[in-house]
Amino acid sequence: MSNSTEFDWPAAIHRVFKQQGVRQVAYVPDAGHRRLIELCRADDEMRAVPLTTEEEGMGVLAGAWLGGERGALLMQSSGVGNCINAIASLTRACQFPLFMLVTMRGEWGEGNPWQIPMGRAVQPVLETLGLRVTSVAQADDVESTVSAMLGMTYTTDSANAVLLSQRLLGAKAFQ
Repeated sequence: MSNSTEFDWPAAIHRVFKQQGVRQVAYVPDAGHRRLIELCRADDEMRAVPLTTEEEGMGVLAGAWLGGERGALLMQSSGVGNCINAIASLTRACQFPLFMLVTMRGEWGEGNPWQIPMGRAVQPVLETLGLRVTSVAQADDVESTVSAMLGMTYTTDSANAVLLSQRLLGAKAFQ
């Protein structure tokens, strides 16, 4: 198994969410997360919360944690820039667990030059804010990586992100 067509990695992520008790999944609609969002929305044991901006996800996940539930935030790499202040402020001041699953743009095969700057900045920005960040480029590594990072998030009350590489997702074609 080496690419996204051979392994249903969104279903694997959904399975990990179920195994680790994720009950709330906040998301900004994104083609890269489409199947995972569909799975979460169809799951009666999860609440899929659509957002109008990524920074709203910080409040949703802080509220989930205060209410005793685990959550995850799904977003595209360009959205990371929209929530830098919320990530820095809430995760430090409130010290709540934050798990982010970020579909990357601006990497391998990118056809939209507007996506490249934030795509390059995501990992160093998140690391500067104190998050542990790891990237996945192979479908058969998704489940174990998400499981390890999600587990770390909730056992250590820390902020962590998994970046789903454009090699995994496939580059969007622009004509």
